[in-house]
Amino acid sequence: MRNLLPLLAGFAVCAQLASPAGAQDYPTKPIRLIIPYSPGGASDNIARLVMPRVSEALGQPIVLENRPGASGAIGRDLVAKAAPDGYTLLSTDAPHAINPHMVRSLPFDSLRDFSMITTTVTSPMGMVVHANFPAKTVEEFLKLAKAQPGKLNFGSGGTGAITQMTGELLKLTTGINIVHVPYKSFGYAMTDLLGEQVQVVFTSPATASSHVKAGKVRVLAVAATKRLAAFPDLPTFEEAGVPGLVVANWFGIMGPAKLPPRIVQRMNTEIHKAVRSRDIAERFAAINMEPMLITPQEFQSMLEAETVRWGKVIKAAGIQPE
Repeated sequence: MRNLLPLLAGFAVCAQLASPAGAQDYPTKPIRLIIPYSPGGASDNIARLVMPRVSEALGQPIVLENRPGASGAIGRDLVAKAAPDGYTLLSTDAPHAINPHMVRSLPFDSLRDFSMITTTVTSPMGMVVHANFPAKTVEEFLKLAKAQPGKLNFGSGGTGAITQMTGELLKLTTGINIVHVPYKSFGYAMTDLLGEQVQVVFTSPATASSHVKAGKVRVLAVAATKRLAAFPDLPTFEEAGVPGLVVANWFGIMGPAKLPPRIVQRMNTEIHKAVRSRDIAERFAAINMEPMLITPQEFQSMLEAETVRWGKVIKAAGIQPE
């Protein structure tokens, strides 16, 4: 037995070295971060701001790879089917909780096929109308919508986007009938709002801020629990007489299911450090995005709750999956 002890110890050391969960030196090669949208969108911009700092801390490149298509499903599926070794990760956002109810046959399970790492930032949604629109408040908008059922249109960044879901939730909460007009991207919806082809869009006040400053649009309310520091004069929907309308777009990082806990924790720690760093925090503040730094367990719980919530909204709105 005494002679076997060194041999057994050697086996234990080899097993530890071979185990991804015990890989103390992660990462040892470049990491791919899949962005399931085209370049230039919010998920893309946030990743390009945060990930270079994370890369410095890890000592390895983080290669950002845009894989758009199918409402983000193509990029998400690529990560869901990747090896759980920490070298293929996903830049994700609120539609991750919406797509299971909007896409008839996703090739993955949005909850079970991913390891949650952390969210990064969040941005509450706002209700935006053209500067010439006759309604100056949410109350006036609702009166106008109820007087003209089916006559007012709201634009979104596409079917299943958070910019649609905010409008659907407002419809359910207030009983108004406004018509959803989906676009290939939210930029097109904003262009048509500026051209008065649609009457309202739902987006982050930060997204609309340049047009607000130019006097082209107005934000009637924000879907947050309290007023935003950057927009202290902007009422919440609660203050505007629509209780319970709280919606935010959030952004985060995931990996494939069964990602080793030590890798999850390492990435969580370094991403949190990057978002908290003074220069990055100031840049997020400048575009009115708030840090949202949570644990993997909190991320999992939040995603589960969001998935249930939007499932109820979509069912109540009678929206059929495509």
